Amino acid sequence: MRRRRSLVTVLVSLVVVLVSAGGVAAAERPTGPRGTVSATGLTHYVALGDSYTSGPLIPFPRLDPPGCVRSTNNYPSLLARALDWTWLTDVSCGGADTTHMTRPQEVTLGVNPPQFDALGPHTDLVTLGIGGNDHGVFGDVISTCPPLRETDPEGAPCREHFTVDGTDTLLEAIADTGDRVATVLRGARDRAPEATILLVGYPRIAPESGTCPEVLPFADGDYPWLRGVEEALNDALSTAASEVDAATFVDLRPASRGHDACAGAEAWIQGQETDLLAAASYHPRRAGMEGVAEVLRDHLTGAAGATGVSGAE
Repeated sequence: MRRRRSLVTVLVSLVVVLVSAGGVAAAERPTGPRGTVSATGLTHYVALGDSYTSGPLIPFPRLDPPGCVRSTNNYPSLLARALDWTWLTDVSCGGADTTHMTRPQEVTLGVNPPQFDALGPHTDLVTLGIGGNDHGVFGDVISTCPPLRETDPEGAPCREHFTVDGTDTLLEAIADTGDRVATVLRGARDRAPEATILLVGYPRIAPESGTCPEVLPFADGDYPWLRGVEEALNDALSTAASEVDAATFVDLRPASRGHDACAGAEAWIQGQETDLLAAASYHPRRAGMEGVAEVLRDHLTGAAGATGVSGAE
């Protein structure tokens, strides 16, 4: 998400204000989804990923470094508490793409080391949420589509913008992202050979039908196209997991149905307006993080009715 890098700079200043006001010190440690269960034999959990993992503006922030806008109530933190693990290494970072698994990421007020540095032979669980920032796909959509709505509110100007000589350039980029993620999965397996690796998909942003331009300011005809972009990204991630045979893809589309950005109080995703005390624009809310943590928890504990899981561990 290219736009995210400038957004992160703004968010960091807000995080610093919240911290200086005592937000972190005052943070209450809530229970994870559905209470606490034991995790047999699992002791070291490493969370890798981008802002959909780090959770910008979800209270309360961490400062290691502040530019990663990493929340103490993102899904890795909630999952770790729910499973009663004592050793969580969360190195997710806003703005990260697949290259930041193996190289440092410069952020405001610091540097996030290569995320793979957190992995080792004793790591027994890895969650990875990555891909949306590669080729700037999410950032291009968010920065380009809302202004284009004004030019053709009932048409599909954003789809037309990204279609060149009959080819949807974003879908073309997403195909390459799948290959990149497959390479990341191989690298994670090499560094953590005994770990369970869960590749976490992206939750629904656009509704299955209808529009809500006051929340998602896209032209009416671009809503189906936006859903198609989301589907293509998740399908590419699923394929990466199955081809590499190194991970399980956790599909969040079933669980996030009815929780898209247009779902009002039930939304897992914030709309265009940033809420300084809840979530950054177009990013997960606390409810979304709870939902993801619950899906992962159900998978890991074999809870009845667990859905959205495919691939091989």
